Amino acid sequence: MKKMFIAFSFLLLSAYSYAQNTAILNLPIPHYKILRADSTYITQAALDRHKPVMFIYFSPDCPHCQRLMNEIEKNWAPFKHIQIVMVCATRTVYPYLGLLKNFSRDFSLAKYKNITMGSEFPKTALVAYFNVKTTPCVVVFDRNGKMSKYLDVLPKIDDIIAAVKKVSS
Repeated sequence: MKKMFIAFSFLLLSAYSYAQNTAILNLPIPHYKILRADSTYITQAALDRHKPVMFIYFSPDCPHCQRLMNEIEKNWAPFKHIQIVMVCATRTVYPYLGLLKNFSRDFSLAKYKNITMGSEFPKTALVAYFNVKTTPCVVVFDRNGKMSKYLDVLPKIDDIIAAVKKVSS
């Protein structure tokens, strides 16, 4: 009986998780307004509507996020033709502006013209929109603005590369 209960519980959790991921995959590219490290704002209007987009919800002091950026740098070729919007997970901005500048410097983000990085401060609309629970969270949209892949809970670089290649081809 105990085994049956465990199996049934697992089945329910799997179905619930599948239903949530299916609902998330139907979302279009969200409207956003992020504050960049240079204290200017940028919105989704700056995106090229004919190119795929990858959102990375991150924290500059998160070791997993830093590891992900190292992996992206090492495997840069597939990321050349996709717009990357990096959104800092924070509810306070002032200490994070310095961290964003340091993160940008440490990973030489200025040399990547297809990367935009900032914080949603003072709002956190993308957290709710993408149902972000952990960082990093990676969301990939195809060139038609349709969500193609949602990767959270320590996304693997191979899965991200596969998702980017799929929308870039």
